[in-house]
Amino acid sequence: MANPRRLSSNTSSSLSPINPSPLPSEPLTAVRSKLLQFLKRPQSLPFLLSIFLLLTWASLRLQHLHRMSQLSQRGSRGGAGALVVDSDAEANLARFQSTHPTQIALDKRGWLINPIRLARDSGLSGVALSCASVHVGEIRPGGIRGNHRHHTCNETFVIWGAETKYRLENPMLDKGYAEVTIDAEEVAVASSSSGTAHALVNIDPMRPTFFLGCQDSIIAPNSSTTDFNIWKDL
Repeated sequence: MANPRRLSSNTSSSLSPINPSPLPSEPLTAVRSKLLQFLKRPQSLPFLLSIFLLLTWASLRLQHLHRMSQLSQRGSRGGAGALVVDSDAEANLARFQSTHPTQIALDKRGWLINPIRLARDSGLSGVALSCASVHVGEIRPGGIRGNHRHHTCNETFVIWGAETKYRLENPMLDKGYAEVTIDAEEVAVASSSSGTAHALVNIDPMRPTFFLGCQDSIIAPNSSTTDFNIWKDL
């Protein structure tokens, strides 16, 4: 004779709900495994390089748009105490796009200039009469060159490579100087006449500024004919 208790137990066990098992994770694991295998192969190098270039382009583009937005906001302010963007003429500077075709890049090889001739053709004043002394250098991000005043020579600059602030003493302005920003994609030629202070500041977060300075007389380092540390706010 069957045991009623055992029959009841078997019946209730067969009618109890079945707990759903968790979804298998094999598909996600398989995708990860295939991706890792792909990245280990030489064929993945172009893919990784493309991603890197895309991210670099996006970063530089955002920086450029941010800078343009700042300039637009400054230029659009009006009324008393308005911030006004100084003009290139007030800074005795001319700028050019570095990409072909432009006035300084006549073909796809890139730009090539004669700094003295370009400065004169651009209508700049105080252009160096010759290149008796020439110096070429770089300014790393956050660095400053110049911030001095020569009393015995005119100096002409070529500036390129990074977002760079150029300041030139100008007694015609209330603040006593003009200040402009050169974009990384631009090449600028500027002149500082004898007795006029000038400074170059790299404000780019990554790239170095490159510059060439051409003086029409030779000045010894730390010469008594040069005033140093003109501006304290740089």
